[in-house]
Amino acid sequence: MLFETHAHLNAPEFDEDREEVIARARENGVSTIVNIGFNAETIPTCLQLAEKHDFIYAVVGWHPQDAKDMTDEHLEWLEELSRHPKVLGLGEMGLDYYWDTSPKDVQAEVFRKQIRLARKVNLPIIIHNRDAHQDVITILREEKAAEVGGIMHCFSGSWETAKMALDMNFYISFGGPLTFKNAKQPKEVAAKVPLDRLLIETDCPYLTPHPFRGKRNESGYVRYVCEEMANIHGMTYEEMAKQTAENARRLFRLD
Repeated sequence: MLFETHAHLNAPEFDEDREEVIARARENGVSTIVNIGFNAETIPTCLQLAEKHDFIYAVVGWHPQDAKDMTDEHLEWLEELSRHPKVLGLGEMGLDYYWDTSPKDVQAEVFRKQIRLARKVNLPIIIHNRDAHQDVITILREEKAAEVGGIMHCFSGSWETAKMALDMNFYISFGGPLTFKNAKQPKEVAAKVPLDRLLIETDCPYLTPHPFRGKRNESGYVRYVCEEMANIHGMTYEEMAKQTAENARRLFRLD
């Protein structure tokens, strides 16, 4: 009953064996996958994958690294796609101050436009945040993102940042880095997040968990994130799988 809330199964890293990777995820107990399309190139292939598999859903949006390429036409396209029956949310959107591929002011404007769209179409948002914690929180507050809520994807911030996000109706999602031996802060934050706001993900093909660190990640490996989260909260694997799946279904309105 694992619910994988963030994958990029349409990435070129899976071109040779995509269907085998998806089959392995099922064999590892993954019942639902949310796949992310984040620019003009990846959104169409993301939708194709969701249309092909009944247990794969889509989230579409504009990544901050690609913010400089987003036009008003693209925003209108996202609004059209928000009505697609397999599209559950908008994203991943946010700010990335690590990779210097789009100016910060452009990233912020594209982020704000997508939050406004999400409020208009009433869909949750998936947040990408790299080295931009305070600015992300400020924009979420100013744009009233609490009205739709969403996910702080692959969370790497402090408990203070997590608490501010929780107060704005967001869920906190953890990926492979939670399993790393030196992941002191993520484990401490994960322990404090209320059980009904926890989510798990892989962000595959990136951020592979231990013991496969350094190799390509895949959705089936979300089980290792679930195992670590269960250990942190003193629960069984089955209890944590059930809890995080219930949380994801509630957020994405799949009940």
